[in-house]
Amino acid sequence: MRFRRFVLSAVTLLAVLGAPCPGHAAEILLFAAISLTDALNEIQPIYEKLSGDKLSFNFAGSNDLARQIDAGAPADLFFSADEAKMDFLASKNRLLPGSRKSLLSNTLVIVIPRSATFAISDPKQLDNASIVKRLALANPDAVPAGIYAKEFLTKIGIWDHLKGNVIPTENVRACLAAVESTNADAGIVYKTDALTSKEVKVAYEVSAADGPHISYPLAVIANSPALNNQAKESERIDHAKKFADFLESPEAAKIFVQYGFTVLP
Repeated sequence: MRFRRFVLSAVTLLAVLGAPCPGHAAEILLFAAISLTDALNEIQPIYEKLSGDKLSFNFAGSNDLARQIDAGAPADLFFSADEAKMDFLASKNRLLPGSRKSLLSNTLVIVIPRSATFAISDPKQLDNASIVKRLALANPDAVPAGIYAKEFLTKIGIWDHLKGNVIPTENVRACLAAVESTNADAGIVYKTDALTSKEVKVAYEVSAADGPHISYPLAVIANSPALNNQAKESERIDHAKKFADFLESPEAAKIFVQYGFTVLP
């Protein structure tokens, strides 16, 4: 799905970022949950033009990204799809103190192929093998989207019975692809992912009251293994913090909302 790019206020953004300084441009590497792909790709050219910095993204499941960072991957920031993966890095002292903030939320939806002839009016129908024989989920033991889905299915009392019909996938976009290709009869993904596809339709949207609390925290990564110079490390952190500030700005919030996210207070 294509979205209109917002024209941002240069005055407002320069107040957040400071004036661009081409001689001191930085390369910033953000490790981000794959569900953030489209919104961050929209933000990228806007921020690069305003700041003079160069952004690079590593998109994957938050569990994989957290493991990579713990193993020494040179990330500058981490934008997770759940708090648990950020907690893991905090326990390893990999986060810059005071930089962690929960920015976004999302909604779970049940999707079915666009060509499907059946409907789902009640999520308990996922436990009806005559309707759904194969249910795709991002790995419910590791990936945030799958963990959230398992929590919801457990809450409504059908997880233990239907878990044998689950097709686990590497991440939430792979789950979406399984439904798009009709390799699965249905899947549970984020609303933001469903909006990106013309090959699926939303059969059911999980209400805020029934669904799990979904939270996307952002933090600056401390102690880059690629730098052993204190001055360079300080400069890296400064540029990373400025990008984090921009992701928290009203201008970035407009883009996140346009892509289906809820911006947390």
